[in-house]
Amino acid sequence: MSWKILLFGAINLICIGFLLMWCSSTNSIALTAYTYLTIFDLFSLVTCLISYWVKMKKPSPVYSFGFERFEVLAVFASTVLAQLGALFILKESAERFLEQPEIHTGRLLVGTFVALFFNLFTMLSIKNKPFAYVSEAASTSWLQEHVADLSRSICGIIPGLSSIFLPRMNPFVLIDIAGALALCITYMLIEINNYFAVDTASAIAIALMTFGTMYPMSVYSGKVLLQTTPPHVIGQLDKLLREVSTLDGVLEVRNEHFWTLGFGTLAGSVHVRIRRDANEQMVLAHVTNRLYTLVSTLTVQIFKDDWIRPTISSVPIANNILNLSDHHIIPMPSLKAADNLNPVTSTPAKPTSPPPEFSFNTPGKNVNPVILLNTQTKPYGLGFNHGSAPYSSVLNQGLGIPGMGEAQGFRTGFANVPGRYGTNTRGQPRP
Repeated sequence: MSWKILLFGAINLICIGFLLMWCSSTNSIALTAYTYLTIFDLFSLVTCLISYWVKMKKPSPVYSFGFERFEVLAVFASTVLAQLGALFILKESAERFLEQPEIHTGRLLVGTFVALFFNLFTMLSIKNKPFAYVSEAASTSWLQEHVADLSRSICGIIPGLSSIFLPRMNPFVLIDIAGALALCITYMLIEINNYFAVDTASAIAIALMTFGTMYPMSVYSGKVLLQTTPPHVIGQLDKLLREVSTLDGVLEVRNEHFWTLGFGTLAGSVHVRIRRDANEQMVLAHVTNRLYTLVSTLTVQIFKDDWIRPTISSVPIANNILNLSDHHIIPMPSLKAADNLNPVTSTPAKPTSPPPEFSFNTPGKNVNPVILLNTQTKPYGLGFNHGSAPYSSVLNQGLGIPGMGEAQGFRTGFANVPGRYGTNTRGQPRP
């Protein structure tokens, strides 16, 4: 198969060389536009060779999904290059309308039939799987639609031609025949009336037909490269996902993503949440069996439901827990480790940070709150001291948080207990 493709490629190069020589001798831009279709045939042969190489290659750790996207890229590049050639013909034709050169018809008709014969022979002899799939899967071009309307009218008169013209013709065969027909009309009009402008008009027509034929194929292959989901399988995928969600043990199907890996190959991944008592292997087998009919390369991640109902504590509360005067300290969960605190500022110590500009002998927000022992009168009935005692007296009474040492003092978070800052003498009122 590969030797056959290489043989046709060598013949194609020889044919392109002769056609370019005849384009130069006839000075025909229409024949040049038709020669570009022969160059496109060379691109299609290269694509066919890449497709044959892809079949022999197996997935590797680097290309875990295989090499099918190479032929998609080859089709996209071939169609885009054909459209660029059509744009070049349009630009040259616009310049020729300003100054129309003389056209020599000596090799015009010969070049037309040589190019037509070789293009049709190549299309019908080489089975090009990528372009055959794209021509069927892509949307129809405007040339195919007009020919289809005309074919319906002809088939209404002659029903036997419906197998040839319907439902739609091969776009490559159609553009080859249409381009050759345009060159034949050009030859006749130049020979009869020396109407050289028809050559430019034929070139524009061939360029527009080329662009209109290649554009739907480049759009389709570009969507495959962008890993989009084909529109014609979205309904089938939704139906399969609904069936999967109703399987025994399946709680939820989420994070589903399906895309076209290559021409006719669909890949996808899905997450399935199941019950804690469900069999993972059984659910995986059922899910794969349902989706494998449409998705050939499938990744399914099964995980069990990890939701746990929180337990509520029903431990009885002690009777004296609300009597604050009976307790010296109510320990609270520490917010930060005590060894990371600076004894001067009660903030996390940084070995490289400079000393604070203002230092107070007061705890910060990271120190656990404490409740001090009540030893005096209770003017408000809450058991708190209304006097003004310095913070250093708290340490002398042995009150503090266990494990913190005697490096820093503490105060309550109540507004009715006055706070004393600084290092004043015990019992001395604050000014």
